[in-house]
Amino acid sequence: MVEQPVPSPHLIRGLGLKEAVTVLMGSIIGSGIFLTPRAIAQATPSPGVILLVWAVSGVLTLFGALAYAELGAMMPRSGGQYVYLREAFGPLWGFLFGWTLFLVIQTGSIAAVAVAFAEYSRYFVPLSPSLMKLVAILCILLLTAVNYVGVRRGGWIQNVFTALKVGAIVALIAWGFGARGGSWANFQPLWGGVNHDGLLRAFGVAMVAALWSYDGWNNVGFVAEEIKDPQRNLPLALTFGTLGVILIYMSANLVYMYTLSVTQIAQSQLVAADVARKLIGPAGGLVISAAVLVSTFGTVNGFILAGPRVYYAMAKDGLFFKRIGEIHGRFHTPAFSIVLQGVWAALLTLTGKFEQLFTYVIFASWLYYAMVVAAVIILRRKRPDAPRPYKTWGYPVVPILFVAIALWFVYNTLTSDPRDSLMGLGLVLLGLPAYFYWKAKSARRPEMAESSD
Repeated sequence: MVEQPVPSPHLIRGLGLKEAVTVLMGSIIGSGIFLTPRAIAQATPSPGVILLVWAVSGVLTLFGALAYAELGAMMPRSGGQYVYLREAFGPLWGFLFGWTLFLVIQTGSIAAVAVAFAEYSRYFVPLSPSLMKLVAILCILLLTAVNYVGVRRGGWIQNVFTALKVGAIVALIAWGFGARGGSWANFQPLWGGVNHDGLLRAFGVAMVAALWSYDGWNNVGFVAEEIKDPQRNLPLALTFGTLGVILIYMSANLVYMYTLSVTQIAQSQLVAADVARKLIGPAGGLVISAAVLVSTFGTVNGFILAGPRVYYAMAKDGLFFKRIGEIHGRFHTPAFSIVLQGVWAALLTLTGKFEQLFTYVIFASWLYYAMVVAAVIILRRKRPDAPRPYKTWGYPVVPILFVAIALWFVYNTLTSDPRDSLMGLGLVLLGLPAYFYWKAKSARRPEMAESSD
C-alpha cells in the first residue's frame, strides 16, 4: 500500500468581505481622530482649511486604495505591498519595505497604539508609569496569542471592536448635531486666520497629522491570501472601507467645530473628550475614554493580524529567518512570525523609543506608498496581458496624482525635518547588509536554488 503524502500546512481563506472591511477600517481608526485635530488646528487655524486638510488627505488615501485594489486583485498573495514592490522594482525594494515595516513601521505602530490604550486605561484604574508599560505589553501579548491560534479568531476580534468603535463615533456625531450647545457661528469666517504666505507649508504640516490618522489602509493587502474570493472582496474592502473612514472623519470634525471654536480645538489636549464633556456633562470624558480604549484595542489587533504576513512572504523568498516562513500545522497561521513581531513590539514599548523611531521613517512610509502606486503603471507596461480582475478607476490620472502628491509630501518632510529624515534613511539603509546576507544564504539553500530555476 502506497502511503499518501501528508499535505504541508498552509494558510486558509478564513476572512470574508466583512472581515476584510473591518481589518481596513479597524487598522485606520485608532487614536488619531481623537487626538490629531489639535495639531491640525494649530497649523491651520481656519475652519475651511481644516476641513480641506481632512478632505484632501482622505481623497489621497482613496486614490492609494484604488491603486492597491488593482494590485491586490492581480496578485492576491500574503505580503501585499512587499509583493507589489518586489514584482515592479525587484526583490531589494520589497525587502527594504519589509525590513522597515518590521523594524519600525508596523511594530512601532503597535507599540504606540498599545501605549495609547494604556494611557486611557488610567481613567478607570490608577496606573503608575511602570504599570502603564505593563498594560501596553499585556495588550500586545494577549492579541498576539489570539492571532497565533487562528486567523478567524483575529478576524472575529476585529469585527467586534471595529463595530464598537465605529458605533461610538457615529453616536458622538449624531448626539453632537442633535444636542444643544453647538453653534454654526464657529465656522465663521470660513477661511479666516489664514497666513497666505506660508499656507502651502502649513497645509503640508497639517497633512502629516491627518495622514497619520488615515494610515493603516494598506494592511488589508497583507492578508490577501487569507481573504475569500480576493479578486472581488479585496477591491470592495479597499474602496468602501476607505470611503467609510473618510465619511466618519469628516463628520467627526464637523461636530468638533460645531461644538468648539477653532481656538478651543487648538488648545485642547483631548478634543473628543472636551466635546463629549460639553455635550454630555462630566461623564463625557469617561465615555470618550471608553471609546478610545475600544478603538485602540481593535487597532492593535488589526496591526498584529496583518503585519506577520509580510515577514512570512519575505521568509518564503529566502529573505528572512527560515522559521518565519513556516505555517503552524494546527492553527494554519505564520505562528513564529506573529510571535517575533509581538516580542519586538513589546520591547519597543519597554524602551519607549518607538515614537522617535516612527518619526524617523514617516517619509520612508510615503516613499514606499508612492512606489507601490507607481507600480500600477509599471506593471501595466511590463505585464500588459496579466489578469486584472479590477482596474484602477481614473487610470492613469489617479495614480499619477497620488505619486506626485506623495513625493511632494516626502520632499516637504525632508526639508522641514532633515535631521530626523536622515536618521530614518539610515534605518532603512541598515537593511542593505541584511538583504545581501539573506540573498547569499538563500542562494546556498537547495530549495531556493530550485525555485529560482
